[in-house]
Amino acid sequence: MLNKQSKTLSEAQVKAVLSYIEKTRNPKRNLVIFLLSMKAGLRAKEIAYLTWQMVLESENHKVGNTLDLTNKASKGKGSGRVIPLNKDLKIALDAYYSTEKLKKDFNSKIDYVIKTERASRTSAQVMVNLFKNWYSNLGFIGCSSHSGRRTFITNTARKISLVGGSLRDIQNLAGHASINSTQRYIESNNKAQQRVVNLI
Repeated sequence: MLNKQSKTLSEAQVKAVLSYIEKTRNPKRNLVIFLLSMKAGLRAKEIAYLTWQMVLESENHKVGNTLDLTNKASKGKGSGRVIPLNKDLKIALDAYYSTEKLKKDFNSKIDYVIKTERASRTSAQVMVNLFKNWYSNLGFIGCSSHSGRRTFITNTARKISLVGGSLRDIQNLAGHASINSTQRYIESNNKAQQRVVNLI
């Protein structure tokens, strides 16, 4: 269920997070984490459970053009999905992969994309805590691990008609069983409401 306290991120806030991440101990990894939330709409669990096999093309072992998220990595039956890779996210994944694949114990068939310094994988709760710490350190009120996902869904919903899509496409990208769930994620825009009534 959507956390009612979870706010979307403004452009200024996104820039602040990106700047903050550059100064962290693992900037390449952390950039991937943030963009998986902001540019692919992944849940904390999905970020934690994402494997390189879901990211890489099977033939040439390069970062592909989609994330092939399995049901197991998501919320279960029907929640897995194929998500086209945003260009910024693909660049970040490429840069991160180029360093990860050089590690002695790297295995593209079984390795998780996000690791910690002490473990070969992480957890949903660790992701939740990480986002909480980032936003708290930046002074963002009401933001959580769901903020990037909600921002992704809101932004795509506002632009989907420009490319001939519909709310059903947003539902598929979000991995929602019900379109009502998708609608609850979308933040309203008062300025847009003011403009649209003048078009009637």
